[in-house]
Amino acid sequence: MSGRIAVTGANGFVGRAVTRALIDAGKEPVGIVRQKAGAHTVQVPSLDAITPAVFQGCDAVIHLAARVHVMRDAAADPLAAFRAVNVDGALATAEAARRAGATRFVFVSSIKALAEFDHGEPLKETDERHPPDAYGVSKAEAEVRLQEFGARKGLEIVIARPPLVYGPEVRANFLALMQAIAKGVPLPIGAVTARRSLVYVDNLASALVECASHPHAANQMFHVTDAEDPGVAELARRLGQHLKRPARLLPVPVSILQTAGRLTGKSAQVERLTGSLRVDSTHIRGVLGWRPPYSLDAGLAATAQWFLQQRAAEER
Repeated sequence: MSGRIAVTGANGFVGRAVTRALIDAGKEPVGIVRQKAGAHTVQVPSLDAITPAVFQGCDAVIHLAARVHVMRDAAADPLAAFRAVNVDGALATAEAARRAGATRFVFVSSIKALAEFDHGEPLKETDERHPPDAYGVSKAEAEVRLQEFGARKGLEIVIARPPLVYGPEVRANFLALMQAIAKGVPLPIGAVTARRSLVYVDNLASALVECASHPHAANQMFHVTDAEDPGVAELARRLGQHLKRPARLLPVPVSILQTAGRLTGKSAQVERLTGSLRVDSTHIRGVLGWRPPYSLDAGLAATAQWFLQQRAAEER
């Protein structure tokens, strides 16, 4: 094998980490990006424009490019918009990779392809899919269609399902939580005991390198986590320690939070906050012998350090 591995969406949050991990593993990354092409990258305007030429000489493709979940979707038909990129775009990319001679396609899906909550047991790869929203539906459909495509065309399909990904340069809810803790904002989550699986971005990158190169990964599906599921309140406390600002947590009963959610039309947000989402990642450890190289605490420390450095730079 040549050791060349293509990464779509290489200039994104996860893509940058995967590129670093490939270089560290002695591989040659080829980043497929829409803009700001530079070293190790090929610029394409869209997934529709990807041709076999961009994958020439690549043994595998790690497919990260996607239309991501957004809280306020402005698309007239969100499901159609998600399908166009996450299903049709993924299939077109897999076909181009196959025609170029790549033998493996790693599809980075999401735990949302499976479920929003764990309903009492950690979610396993063999559980039935019940995606909670249009984004999850598109990822679930892409999984099925890619597996069918791979079986017909002889392309090895590997599916990786991460839960919430965090690390330096994180955005959305995780960044908002750090901002609130750093400002000393009281958070009504002191009584929330729900446990949530997470994955540090460099742990995910490490697993994806294994998915792209390990012989036993062929045609497998893997859940990828830090292998530690902190409670929501515990997560906030540990972040506060690394941010050097104790989290101000108010022990508001979950029933009151749920009532407030119904009254304000934010029941879905409250349910995501108070519901458990534990993900079983023993399969990847058993099949590939993979272990997360960084602990949850190390990941939180690195993320908090980045946040503090960013804030200090903004204040100068």
